[in-house]
Order: sequence, then C-alpha cells, then structure tokens
Amino acid sequence: MSQPPRVVLDTNLVLSALVFAQGRLAVLRQAWQEARIVPLVSKVTTAELIRVLTYPKFKLDADKQGELLADYLPWCETVRIPSPPPATPVCRDVYDQPFLLLAVAAQADYLVSGDLDLLDLSGQIACPIVTAENFLKTLNS
Repeated sequence: MSQPPRVVLDTNLVLSALVFAQGRLAVLRQAWQEARIVPLVSKVTTAELIRVLTYPKFKLDADKQGELLADYLPWCETVRIPSPPPATPVCRDVYDQPFLLLAVAAQADYLVSGDLDLLDLSGQIACPIVTAENFLKTLNS
C-alpha cells in the first residue's frame, strides 16, 4: 500500500471542508479522516485558520471553533519552517507566502488552493499547485 499524499491545503479550502459539512469540499474532510491524505500545517498556517474561524460571518462560538479544529488538527502533520526559510517564488499576495513555504519545506506532494495568486505559480516549485477539483480527481483515480 502506498503512502497517502502529503498536502498543503489553503485556509479557504479547510474552512469550506469544516464549516460546510454538506458542501462540495466535504470530501476533503473525509479524505483526511480516512487517512487518504495527510494535511500539512505550520505555526503560521494554523494561526491563520484559528484567526479566520473567529470571523463574525461564520457565527462560530468558541466551543464550535474548538470542535472544528479538533476535526482537523489531529489529522495534520506539523512542519517546522527552517530559519532561514527555503527559497520560494514571490507570491502577489503576501498572506499566501506561508503556504508556499510550507509546501517547499515539507516537500509536499501537492499544494491545493483555489487562490489564483497561488495557482499562477504552478510549475515554479517542486510540487504541483492544483485546484481542489483537480486534486480530488487525482486522489480518486
């Protein structure tokens, strides 16, 4: 049996998978819960997820935020970003740079994002940068 792919999932995808349990990305949540993928996180990407879960538009109290984090973080592999960090292409959106750093430092199999600023960098790092739809097609093939 081959190892499950180690993947960097951007915050928006993780949020969609967690908050919208019946949404189109719920299958990502199933994939990490069934150990068909190993999500990768760093201190910075985890802090961003925690911060975004507090946004008023999601209407999540502290208990629900904790439940959602408990549905994700135990399945993740935490990666320490070295100092100095690895070389990465510069992303137009500075808030996306931590995902590139994580993918390179962890030697991820995929960086999965719906963000055009990241998708436009496809081919500039060792792992493919793909949409959730394309990643799921690959995972299911």
